[in-house]
Amino acid sequence: MARPIWTGTLSFGLLNVPVSLMSGERNVDLHFRMLDSRDRKPIRFERVNADTGEEVPWKDIVKAYEYDKGSYVVLEQDDIRSAAPESHEAVEVETFVDAGTIDPRYYEKPYLLVPAKKAEKGYVLLRETLRSTGKVGIARVVVRTREYLCAVMPHGDALVLMILRYPQELVDPEDYKLPSGSLSEYRINSKETAMAEQLIESMSGEWKPDEYHDEFRERLHTLLKKRIKAKGGTTKVEEEPVPREDDATNVVDFMSLLQKSLDAKKRTPAARKTPAKKATAKVAKPTAAKKATKTAGKAAKKTTKRAPARKAG
Repeated sequence: MARPIWTGTLSFGLLNVPVSLMSGERNVDLHFRMLDSRDRKPIRFERVNADTGEEVPWKDIVKAYEYDKGSYVVLEQDDIRSAAPESHEAVEVETFVDAGTIDPRYYEKPYLLVPAKKAEKGYVLLRETLRSTGKVGIARVVVRTREYLCAVMPHGDALVLMILRYPQELVDPEDYKLPSGSLSEYRINSKETAMAEQLIESMSGEWKPDEYHDEFRERLHTLLKKRIKAKGGTTKVEEEPVPREDDATNVVDFMSLLQKSLDAKKRTPAARKTPAKKATAKVAKPTAAKKATKTAGKAAKKTTKRAPARKAG
């Protein structure tokens, strides 16, 4: 059974529903390792200094933004933490919109919201209300370290949390030279239109996603199994431990909370909280003593981890 990404709450108005955020997709890609063709030994990737060629340990690596060719601004861990959102375990619905008004290009990645024990009532209430009204909830959610815009919508018995792209992440079609104007400008006559419609009608059917498969991956997987069998090799898949379920209860007076939410007048999107201090960018200065002091301080605070060998795929 998959582990939850986080366990927190789904809130709208004054109602809070304890939920777990679960991945809504499955990675079925085949991953490969790079080997030396001469002796079939794995290739190891190292972090090296571009000037000296020496390997650089993780404790001496900092994050920087290249604002000009060869010029960098260094960000310390405190800078990044101060810019990070405060809430990591909550989906706060800011507003509800008609589902049909969201451009499909905004949808990016699905997650599933799973109710905690004894939290089914609030979960079902929101799910069925969204279904009957044709609305979706627009909220923000922090997945790992980044904040995303998201939409909460019903799908069967589930509430799906769909990560949305921000407008600046979409390419404006007007950036490209696309054909516009009437059909006559492209010498398309009524007979051609009728034939195209007839062809589309003859090829029309129902959307059955189970009938579609990644045939390339299946053929490649079959080939790999044959190779493994021919070599007498075996593969082993370790099962992930089943996570313990949250025993938290959620016995609340839903009518009272709903009434209080309605009495608070028309709810507007909540203003985003601003961090206590803004992230300040620090320009790196080549001071040997300062770098040595920082390195010693960081090494004393935490142990470092080496990165695993990267996989080609």
